[in-house]
Amino acid sequence: MEFNRNQYFMAGVLILLLGIQFRAVDTFVLNERSTQFLAQRVNAWRQPQMASAGSLPTMVAASGPIANHRMKPPKWLGWALVSVGSVLILHSLSLKKPGG
Repeated sequence: MEFNRNQYFMAGVLILLLGIQFRAVDTFVLNERSTQFLAQRVNAWRQPQMASAGSLPTMVAASGPIANHRMKPPKWLGWALVSVGSVLILHSLSLKKPGG
């Protein structure tokens, strides 16, 4: 499937706004549920599970509450997304209009 002008423009706007969001926010604080999900995935990636899959919820529940995770995106990520979004918007303006 080939992208047309409108799809390039919309992708550019979304990526540009995401880049502005990363520039405006210093730190993202995850809630308890997403922190537990992230901790499970990181622990599974670091060490292979030796226990059965049925005992995993009991192991997580026995470990106690986990502090909310803070994510600080690098400064270059916001600038990179802003620039890619801007290029996509400018590229969409150079394409011909769909159906015309």
